[in-house]
Amino acid sequence: MFESMNKNPILWTDGYKLCHKDQYPAKTSWVYETWTPRMSRLEGVTHVVFWGLQGALGEVVHSFNEYFFAKPEDEVVKDYEDAIVNIFSKTNLHFAKTHSSTHIRALHRLGYLPIKVKALNEGSLVPIGVPMFTIENTHPDFYWLPGYLETQLSSYIWSPMTAATIANLYKRILIEYAEKTGDVSKVFTQAGDFSMRGMGSPETAYRTAGGHLLSFGVSATVSVREYLKTFYDAKDDVLTYTPSTEHSVMCSYGEEEVEAFKHLITRVYPSGNISIVSDTYDLWNVVDHVLPQLKDIIMNRDGKVVIRPDSGDPVNIICGDITSDNETVRKGIVERLFEIFGGTVNDKGYKELDSHIGVVYGDSITPDRAQRICDGLMRKGFTSINTTLGIGSYTYQYVTRDTFGFALKGTAEKVDAKFKAIQKRPATDTGNFKKSQKGIVAVIFDGDEYRLIDDLNPETEKELKGVNLLKETFVNGKFIRTHTFEEIRERLAQESKRVYGK
Repeated sequence: MFESMNKNPILWTDGYKLCHKDQYPAKTSWVYETWTPRMSRLEGVTHVVFWGLQGALGEVVHSFNEYFFAKPEDEVVKDYEDAIVNIFSKTNLHFAKTHSSTHIRALHRLGYLPIKVKALNEGSLVPIGVPMFTIENTHPDFYWLPGYLETQLSSYIWSPMTAATIANLYKRILIEYAEKTGDVSKVFTQAGDFSMRGMGSPETAYRTAGGHLLSFGVSATVSVREYLKTFYDAKDDVLTYTPSTEHSVMCSYGEEEVEAFKHLITRVYPSGNISIVSDTYDLWNVVDHVLPQLKDIIMNRDGKVVIRPDSGDPVNIICGDITSDNETVRKGIVERLFEIFGGTVNDKGYKELDSHIGVVYGDSITPDRAQRICDGLMRKGFTSINTTLGIGSYTYQYVTRDTFGFALKGTAEKVDAKFKAIQKRPATDTGNFKKSQKGIVAVIFDGDEYRLIDDLNPETEKELKGVNLLKETFVNGKFIRTHTFEEIRERLAQESKRVYGK
């Protein structure tokens, strides 16, 4: 049997962080760093959702409390020493032999993380270039800790913030078309999170799903519910999901699809909503031959049967492919289902499928495809809410930390009891996005936007205390203030209206 991996969080860092304590100037006693989205690589995205810090700090504290502070001192120190000896002996034997672990012993004896975090409110839409939070040490012996925690914090939060920002983009697209063609209130359940199996880890999946749920109410990631309840005091019903089939289930019936569908909608789920993957063999055969035979059963059920295509071009499948020789393919699934099951024309003049039948598409959806689907339906005279979308790892994993250029960078220090503003400004950085802030920073709300003020010192920072939106959030291992998930979700909705009008 394999033993469980060592989870000592003192090892959850980049290798070079093990060396930095000794590299700072002598008599360094304080290091101050800022977390900032420095650029946007996504068209139409000018602001980034601040999300996930509370969960990240909660997970960090839990890890340190359970796997560092609660363990014997000699054990956690040995973990650290073994790492240094085995990693550096072949590249720098002097460091491997002469390094000291007294700072790790001192941290263990202290019994808590001596850091202070000041942050904006989670759910804020923050302009590119404006810091979201700052981190500094509260004890002079641990000036090395803010930088040491950079790697761990970054790995916890860049993905959730990126996902939350992209989910907000999806929501704005769907709202735009729902305002023109249908019921805006249905947008909340129009996009579900289908991403878990394609994410980098189960932990990444639930953090990312939390970002999705800031804008929508549907997720297949079961673990996100416990994550949000634990760290954000979320309600039990923070998400919903519909019973759904998969291809292996459908294959088990062979090609007797009429009987398979009938069994599912009359015996397994005689009422309520059910999503049935319908292209295991031939989607268009299901639409043209299977569903018409089951029309009376579907129309008399108490609930909705949702047809799920799962391969091909989603725009063409939902809206129709005008280049096809097949009439059903030319019309697309929404128009064809309307012909079979009927529906209504809403007060905006667009056709809406009968409430007993629906469509969901969850394969390789992107913001561009979502917009083209909505636009295609509108041009055909159908409301955009006739289809729901599954947002998967093609969206939430096909990104990097550099999608928004996230970075935690030092901007101020105290050396020999003297304050010093520092700044990174590479001459070769032609885009000028790697240039850091300088000194202590503040964020104020100026007019109708968040604005950065930097190059402050301890005295000038105090003068902005009343208007600085970076508030103490976490000090010495404990939260000073927290936000519930509902508060954050509502804040983002208001922020999105402020910034984008939706």
